[in-house]
Amino acid sequence: MLQTFGFSLYESKVYEALASSGEPLDAAMVVKHSGVPKAKIYEVLNRLVEKGMVLDTISEKKKRYTALPLDSLVEKLTRQFQTDVKKLTSSLSHKTVRDDRVWSLKVDESIRAECKQLIQRATRSIRISAWSDDFLEYVSLLEKKEKEGVEIEALVIGQIYTTLSCVHSFIPVQEHQGLERYQLIVVDQDEMIFAGEEDTGWHAIKTRGQPFVKFFADSFYHDVALTKITQKYVDQLFDDEEIRKMIIRLRY
Repeated sequence: MLQTFGFSLYESKVYEALASSGEPLDAAMVVKHSGVPKAKIYEVLNRLVEKGMVLDTISEKKKRYTALPLDSLVEKLTRQFQTDVKKLTSSLSHKTVRDDRVWSLKVDESIRAECKQLIQRATRSIRISAWSDDFLEYVSLLEKKEKEGVEIEALVIGQIYTTLSCVHSFIPVQEHQGLERYQLIVVDQDEMIFAGEEDTGWHAIKTRGQPFVKFFADSFYHDVALTKITQKYVDQLFDDEEIRKMIIRLRY
């Protein structure tokens, strides 16, 4: 009977012999009723005692054994099964292979849909950089996530109105007119999408690979820093032709 639950043949025979007996048995009587060899009986009894399947006592200077009552056995096996399932689930979830591949995605609508899904999955933080008209696509969703407690920081190229608490705006100058459009979203410092506009449409990459995530997160802060510095010292920087050209050659 107990073999179904992972017990050995001898363990099953000993438990059944004790469970069907109306009184506690000593080792010799267990051998007689179970058919387990005498040479193995103490080893099997000790295992069952250790597993909580059998109770032992000393009576009249002799060790005697009795089976755990059936109701208690059912409760024990049920609880053990539930515990084993939890351990298995936990073990498998911990061994889930992380997908660090870099995925390529095309078509504007598909990229925008995936960006929204990425924002939806964020639980801690979102770093987003985009042109103002592209940014409008995500404003309501970003405002909702911020209300849920997700930390949002945005860099918008152009002017935008939003209730988001941390938005940096960059207004391009004449020399920036040839600047290529792009979108960058990094969520939870764990996953990112970078999309750029090409002649044939938008093309994006998406990945959870940490070297890429870290690189693009750093790139976001590079752009924020450049925006802040340019805004604060615009006259001094753009009056110097050499520095002006260097700034223009950066992403901006």
